[in-house]
Amino acid sequence: MTRQELIDLIQKRRSFLCVGLDVDKNKMPQHLRDEADGVFLFNKAIIDATIDYAVAYKPNLAFYEAMGIEGLVQLKKTMDYLHSLDKAAFTIADAKRGDIGNTSQQYAKAFLDPQGDYDFDSLTVAPYMGADSVQPFTVYEGKWVILLALTSNKGAFDFQFLPADGEHKLFEKVLETSQQWGNKENMMYVVGATKADMLTQVRAIVPDNFLLVPGVGAQGGSLEEVCRYGLTRDCGLLVNSSRGIIYASTGMDFAERAAEEACKLQRQMAAVL
Repeated sequence: MTRQELIDLIQKRRSFLCVGLDVDKNKMPQHLRDEADGVFLFNKAIIDATIDYAVAYKPNLAFYEAMGIEGLVQLKKTMDYLHSLDKAAFTIADAKRGDIGNTSQQYAKAFLDPQGDYDFDSLTVAPYMGADSVQPFTVYEGKWVILLALTSNKGAFDFQFLPADGEHKLFEKVLETSQQWGNKENMMYVVGATKADMLTQVRAIVPDNFLLVPGVGAQGGSLEEVCRYGLTRDCGLLVNSSRGIIYASTGMDFAERAAEEACKLQRQMAAVL
């Protein structure tokens, strides 16, 4: 999905909502836990219930890898279903990969190759190892690198706010330096919603890049604050909610409740847009 196609989708649905498909079997409705394809059926129901309100879906790979081979099968079925839909959706592999160049090439092939099993539109990548660990993810046309920049966890203060030089903190240096590795057409950044007041500093360095913003909902981030500091003329935001939508209910009505929560966020986003 190109930048313009993503912008068009946001305008069409009046939404910049990303639904995180972080599936924990222990939190799924009881009637699906023993189903052979329970995880896929759960994801399918969530997607069907929210597709009119969301523009993106973000499976967190850890939840699928923890299930072993069967988890990856469920992920592939989920991706096959998303690709089969008439309604478009931007897909994010939340894998946080990043390694030496030849290893990154294999990660990129695994998740971004159109001929591969998953064919995601984008992949989250850790920038710690520098340019040669990131650039292999930028070679697939129409695919995106989503670089970790300023995260919402408590441990973010361990490194991300350390001085990188006389003028910049480390997260600012990541934003500045990575502009040489990609551009607004193929590079986004992860910026946590609980750091919304820092978005002014982020936007000073990357005024036009899309930002993937986790942390709205269960983690306590404010959509209003994120929009105040991060919104651009082209929207420039994908705001993720995971637990607040997919686990709104653990009963038989889980899909209906997910739709209700997604609709609430979409209405707020439509008002902002």
